[in-house]
Amino acid sequence: MPHKLVPELGTLDLIVPVIMAGVLVLLGSLVKEPARQRFMTIFVAGAGAAYLNGGLGLWEFAFTALATACAYRGLQSYTFIAVAWLLHAGWDMLHHLYASPIVFFSPTSSAGCAITDSLIAIWFFFGAPSVLPSKRLHSASPAADFR
Repeated sequence: MPHKLVPELGTLDLIVPVIMAGVLVLLGSLVKEPARQRFMTIFVAGAGAAYLNGGLGLWEFAFTALATACAYRGLQSYTFIAVAWLLHAGWDMLHHLYASPIVFFSPTSSAGCAITDSLIAIWFFFGAPSVLPSKRLHSASPAADFR
């Protein structure tokens, strides 16, 4: 494999992925359960195919198959969605070090994606709870508030 010059990460390369993860968690929190889990399963399966033809040859297809299998299991378990995101983060780092970046005009995009994906995985390991304040419906009976 030819030697690749690995781009250095700057401050923005570290801050922007954290913000992106926060935005994704906020947007995901807008989707009510059980649709959130189903939507996020589709989302991570799509992310698994983001690198097809990204420079690692047939390994890209093997990775996509593995990520898709984890995503499928994610229909039943947020843990598998988290694992799929961690697999994608690892694939991001391989691309950062050895292959094409996910965004062709941004040499550090794969490393940034690895940061975002890792943070998102943490949210999924916790069951992808909504981070938005819940709307509490008040009952018609004031006595019900004291139960």
